Amino acid sequence: MSEKIFSIKDINLLAKEISNNNIVAYEDLPQYDLFLSQVIDYLNDRFENEKYTKNIVQNYIKGDIISKPEDGKKRGYTKLHLAQLVLLSYMRPILTTDEISKVFRLAFNEINDRSDDIISWEKAYKLFSKIQDESFSNFLETDYFDEKRFNEIITGLNLKKDDEERILVFIVVMSLIAQASAIKKLAQKIVDVYKSENN
Repeated sequence: MSEKIFSIKDINLLAKEISNNNIVAYEDLPQYDLFLSQVIDYLNDRFENEKYTKNIVQNYIKGDIISKPEDGKKRGYTKLHLAQLVLLSYMRPILTTDEISKVFRLAFNEINDRSDDIISWEKAYKLFSKIQDESFSNFLETDYFDEKRFNEIITGLNLKKDDEERILVFIVVMSLIAQASAIKKLAQKIVDVYKSENN
């Protein structure tokens, strides 16, 4: 293996290459409602190492981990469901189902009631996207737990004082999920590069 693979500069370049093919921007999630089979296809295309099935998604719905589909609609899965499932896909390798539920409840309380959400799913998704992008940028140089950075995020969300601590915990956990995802993908990329150079 060439030594350059282990240089900080080249590892950061690999991280940036991965980040270019990372989480789908919220605006790029399908705008139209989907059948469950289309949701499964979408997730399995985006997350190669995950094997989603109808039963898996339905169990997340029954367990109140994600929202129920729209009542009475064949195409009952909306952009909100995709946002929930994409976030869940990053959490699945790291947290148990019960832990994922607890994290979601920090920001969204009752999963099937939008009126008690502290922040919207759109904001949560975009926040995670930004955190994840930062996890790849300057991969080994970033101070992930910069108090000023977290305070700026909380201030920008215009929360009630009573909700600030809950959302801070939510953001810290999602930051750790983003970092774990970044570390896993970068480790896989380095191994792949090493393997291809030694074949």
